[in-house]
Amino acid sequence: MTPRVLLDTAEIPNGGGELRLFQRGHEFSIMLGSNELMNSRLSGSEEALATLPCERLSDRTAARILIGGLGMGFTLRAALPLLDAKAEIIVAELVPAVVQWARGPMAEIFDGSLDDPRVTIETADVFDLISRNENQYDAILLDVDNGPDGITHASNDRLYTAAGLKTAKRALRSGGILAVWSSAPDAKFTRRLTDVGFSVEEAPVRARGKRGAHHMIWLAQN
Repeated sequence: MTPRVLLDTAEIPNGGGELRLFQRGHEFSIMLGSNELMNSRLSGSEEALATLPCERLSDRTAARILIGGLGMGFTLRAALPLLDAKAEIIVAELVPAVVQWARGPMAEIFDGSLDDPRVTIETADVFDLISRNENQYDAILLDVDNGPDGITHASNDRLYTAAGLKTAKRALRSGGILAVWSSAPDAKFTRRLTDVGFSVEEAPVRARGKRGAHHMIWLAQN
């Protein structure tokens, strides 16, 4: 059996815990404690986080997209071919080491996507970018923590409160879409989205094409 090798560790700011990057052969995984946050073999639902909203916004030129969480880049890579040459994609990643891993040991997975001229990487809390930009984004794609029921960083919870969702709604342009990834359904979160005025669609997806764990993506249109 190919051994699993620990490549690096990184502290999540403000006491969020320690991320660990592992490699086994060509496979990478990022762990927090005993929880596997992401795995390079399982990209289906992260790709859907990009394709579902971008397909609905295909008639827009020069779209401005904010992605919360770089992860292993699957959402970013899926978005790029669906957007025109004038589009702008801002990726907010809280942990600087995750960006370093993307340009280092996981560079093959990212396949040059970070060097696309449409892409800007911000080492920042995505909520800070949302809260200081009103009527700026055609889509906000959130793959932060484990979804509304987070496990890694307490401050992520503010993204998913009614106040946080209202802030996201203000940051979106008319008809813009807030897309949220989660490891599981959450009826209370669906109601919260509706209560703040979004038109909401629930999209169950699989982690690996037609296989793997069931995940949930909410598409909340402004």
